[in-house]
Amino acid sequence: MSFLKAEWRKLAIFNYEIDSEVLKEYVPYGTELDLWNGKCYVSLIGFMFLNTRLLGVKIPFHTNFEEVNLRFYVKRFEDGEWKRGVVFVKEIVPKPALTFVANTVYNENYETLPMRHNWQEDLEHRKVAYQWRKDGEWNSIAIVADKVAKEIEVGSETEFITEHYWGYAKVNEKATNSYEVTHPRWKAYEVLEHKISVDFKATYGDKFAFLSELKPASVMLAEGSNITVEPKTKLR
Repeated sequence: MSFLKAEWRKLAIFNYEIDSEVLKEYVPYGTELDLWNGKCYVSLIGFMFLNTRLLGVKIPFHTNFEEVNLRFYVKRFEDGEWKRGVVFVKEIVPKPALTFVANTVYNENYETLPMRHNWQEDLEHRKVAYQWRKDGEWNSIAIVADKVAKEIEVGSETEFITEHYWGYAKVNEKATNSYEVTHPRWKAYEVLEHKISVDFKATYGDKFAFLSELKPASVMLAEGSNITVEPKTKLR
């Protein structure tokens, strides 16, 4: 049985090209950084969890909620193939029970903060925004995009960002939690405008404070889909 089933919808993705040395201490045992055309990316992503079920059960008041995460990309050669995955620097959700389960079971780094979102659409455009409050201040990411999603081009940057199907969480220098994330290939909307107001230092610490002064290398809006998170295994 899958550990978690849900929908991930309207993923607002802000990608930053950074020096890979910044991530060195965060790379889990048994993995290596996965680069896009030689570029090292971290991504700030906001989206909605919908119809969430834990071990097949819908938990009251925990089925629909926002998440914002900061992640980077790794790969692991296993069973004769590369398994491409993500590592989360931090994941923000509005429910403390979610934080407890994710941190305890998967050794992730979740934080509970007040959050809100806003989805709007008109005849031509789609507007998506996510906000979270840290130290009394609201942070926000927002996108205006085409209304209709299109297939993601094979070999594109958007494909690289969205087509990672494993999660890796560092336990210590000699152990890593690994879990599979399943979903069909996504579609994406053409982004027309974007706005970001984030205190990266307050949210993610001194190590990532420089992102507040860095312009995103690219901005994407993916539709998302049904997903599953499978039970973890430990790599040693």
